[in-house]
Amino acid sequence: MSSSLLAGTFLAALAYTLIPGPAFLALLGIGAGQGRQAGAFFMGGHLAGDILWSALALVAIIGAKTIGTTFFDVLGVICGLYLGWIGWSALNAKPKDGGGALMAVERPLRRGLIFGLTNPKGYPVALATFTALLAGSSDALEFSGLPMLLAVSLLGFLTADIVLIGIIGAGVVRRFYRRHETVIVRLSGLLFIGFAVQALWHSAPSLFGYRRA
Repeated sequence: MSSSLLAGTFLAALAYTLIPGPAFLALLGIGAGQGRQAGAFFMGGHLAGDILWSALALVAIIGAKTIGTTFFDVLGVICGLYLGWIGWSALNAKPKDGGGALMAVERPLRRGLIFGLTNPKGYPVALATFTALLAGSSDALEFSGLPMLLAVSLLGFLTADIVLIGIIGAGVVRRFYRRHETVIVRLSGLLFIGFAVQALWHSAPSLFGYRRA
């Protein structure tokens, strides 16, 4: 397996994780509000989704038949409802007694796991990112090399996670977040609801037999 193929896979995993999205906003709130340890637990759970979607993307790129659209339509509806619930919770969050974080997450590992497996950017963005960075080496892609590609992807995910955890736990980031926490949480809530509407708009019509013109 060529070094260019491995490098492209690593960079694709790195870019996939660092692209801002719902998980990034959630990590910002958890890490800045509750510290690096909570952020690390969240990213640890989210890693399961990163591996799943990158594996499906690599399988599709290598040449296997892609999963039918019904699976992703169902996932989109579930994801939309989940993100909508988080957004509504953020919009209605009340300040905690004693100055605690406005949106404290009691189980960041579980939150990260759910987020990773229902991430609306999951498969499409993974497919686009890996395709863009592996296009030049597409002739060398084979199923026999899939385990190695997944291992390199895992290394890319972990590297990106370390970068993000370092950023959100920095003192200047935490101080800025706590100073403007209410505004940031409310705006994040609106964004989550926007992501939810987008997910439902693209998934529900197809799932129930309707096709937009």
